[in-house]
Amino acid sequence: MSTDASAGKTTMKPSAPALAVFASAALWACFLVTPRADAADLAMTPVIGDVLWIPRVANGSDDQRHLVYELLLANPTPAAIELARIDVIDQRSGKTLLEIGAADIGKRFSIGGRRGAEATSLSMGQFGVLFVHVPVAAGANMPAAIAHRVTGVLRPDRAFTVTTAETPVIDGKPIVLGPPLVGTGYLAGDGCCDTIRHVRALLPLNGRFALAQRFAIDWEQVDGENRLGKGDLTKVESFTIFGKEVIAVADGTVIATRNDLPEQVPGKLPANISIDQADGNFVVLDIGGGAFALYAHMQPGSVRVVAGAKVKRGDMLGKVGNTGNTSAPHLHFHVMDGPSPLTSNGIPYVIDRFTIRAIDKAGTADFDKAEATGSPLTLTTLNPPLDKRNVLPMDLTVVDFSR
Repeated sequence: MSTDASAGKTTMKPSAPALAVFASAALWACFLVTPRADAADLAMTPVIGDVLWIPRVANGSDDQRHLVYELLLANPTPAAIELARIDVIDQRSGKTLLEIGAADIGKRFSIGGRRGAEATSLSMGQFGVLFVHVPVAAGANMPAAIAHRVTGVLRPDRAFTVTTAETPVIDGKPIVLGPPLVGTGYLAGDGCCDTIRHVRALLPLNGRFALAQRFAIDWEQVDGENRLGKGDLTKVESFTIFGKEVIAVADGTVIATRNDLPEQVPGKLPANISIDQADGNFVVLDIGGGAFALYAHMQPGSVRVVAGAKVKRGDMLGKVGNTGNTSAPHLHFHVMDGPSPLTSNGIPYVIDRFTIRAIDKAGTADFDKAEATGSPLTLTTLNPPLDKRNVLPMDLTVVDFSR
């Protein structure tokens, strides 16, 4: 409040914060009532967007090329918004590459980026993360840049369409690796591109988001009866893959290791495990070109290398175990753009040669049941098997690796 002495009266003057609120409300009221036809290059938008990392092309064993990335959308308005459709478009041509309708938004859009908090709406000041997968036929042109056309309703009844979150696409020479294991019947669990455990492992670490596991695979192994394990499944020795040799995928330098954590009892994830123990006994390998490979959950005492050691492709690094944040013996493998297994950004790679012998087309539920109960996987056998070169094994493919 202040006094106007010349007029001999007292008047109320709103504070700066009150003016800001009033101005914001007034602007949004204007937006709600009339379009801004007087300023074609300026527009109040009810949603803002940003791609968290520049998407990189993954060449899949399914004869498709894949963009897997995260789109952050935020609501800056004083009202709620409802998302009806999101189109991924080629920024240059305007061609629609992918249509994501309301039903799929509700499965892929997570409030705050948290798994289990999926929704199609944003309240005032809220943000969410859309986990996007764009498959492109192997022979089709990959766009140099993409954008996102967001359609929805600013409540109560103002429809809108906003184009936002333009980003380039990295489509360079792929990182070519050898296999991390040797033998037959290895199953690519929770792999690219629409699984949840790895692809949506978005973590708020050190003041920012990180997603190192975007292209991670949990390698398990089937036996002659298509089982992952047999007998007493509370024992690590009951699983087919337990104790198999883990090998270097490329020449490189060991950056970090751990070798002292005990085996976990299979059947459930350990309680209250600290974040520094999540990978169990592990090896991080600098494979050059700004790429680093993580091998996780190895047997205690089996890790043969130490930080600073030089290794050649095919050298033994350790043995498959069940240490760290794991519920069954397996080898977790991923490639990232930094040495930290958690705070780096996950990047795609290809394996130079392998053979696909079967695919579990029944999906993740079938994989989980087989791991938990020892039941045979519901596999579709490929006859003849498919020899693959320089591609990434897709989720739930069963492959044979040789040196």
